[in-house]
Amino acid sequence: MAISAQMVKELREKTGAGMMDCKKALVETDGDMEKAIDFLREKGIAGAAKKGDRIAAEGSTYIQVEGNEAVILEVNSETDFVAKNEGFQVLVKELAAHLLTNKPANVEEALEQTMENGNKVADHINAAIAKIGEKLTLRRFEIKTKTDSDAFGAYLHMGGRIGVLSVLEGTTDEAAAKDVSMHIAAIKPLYVSREQVSSDEIERERQVLTQQALNEGKPEKIVEKMVQGRIGKFYEEICLVDQAFVKNSDQKVGEFVKSLGATVQSFVRYEVGEGIEKRQDNFAEEVMSQVKKD
Repeated sequence: MAISAQMVKELREKTGAGMMDCKKALVETDGDMEKAIDFLREKGIAGAAKKGDRIAAEGSTYIQVEGNEAVILEVNSETDFVAKNEGFQVLVKELAAHLLTNKPANVEEALEQTMENGNKVADHINAAIAKIGEKLTLRRFEIKTKTDSDAFGAYLHMGGRIGVLSVLEGTTDEAAAKDVSMHIAAIKPLYVSREQVSSDEIERERQVLTQQALNEGKPEKIVEKMVQGRIGKFYEEICLVDQAFVKNSDQKVGEFVKSLGATVQSFVRYEVGEGIEKRQDNFAEEVMSQVKKD
């Protein structure tokens, strides 16, 4: 039968699913509204779209290592409670396995890929949303590779609240690589070494530090030397190899890695929800708004 715009609108209002999904459901069920609702529910689409405007800033990071390949990812939920849910944790592991096998270039490409069960990744997540009852999102991931002569440092802190994946070249000592990742989790370096810091960033910092020194009333002739010393401290704050190692403060991370005959190739540090603006709900205001409506 012909599917009218009004039918699509009605189904959309009843399920919260997208317009194209609603139209497809009606076509598949020959316009039967109840069957169309069931069709969307079976696909995990009904109800999922209604949660689309919620903020998912909780969740978990996860790392999967297979031989010389590893993936680190972050999957978000709305509450920390759901992040501890077995169904959520299964989803995270399924997504990790898929990403490591199929190696999409980005999240958008990943969502369009087909999983082993025949469903698109996006549909698989939607099915989990319908079952768990919260908005869930695959936020980000990164795949790393190494050789047989290198080591992955995989570390999850607080059950996945923070995840760090590092790659050490020139050593197969995974325990040492994990120690480096634990340091990264705690100290939050932004770069491996000074060479990765842009000249623009250093110049901006130099200007700020110079003005600070002048504002402190320091003579101009010694400001330059002061700033140079503070730039060194700045490097220690942001560069991994310049930082004092958390397991031995008398040793720099770079010195520790060098003692292994190795170098730090790269690292990825994810902290759940970082950079996401979390909604601050005011419970009292919410209750009052409901009272006024009643």
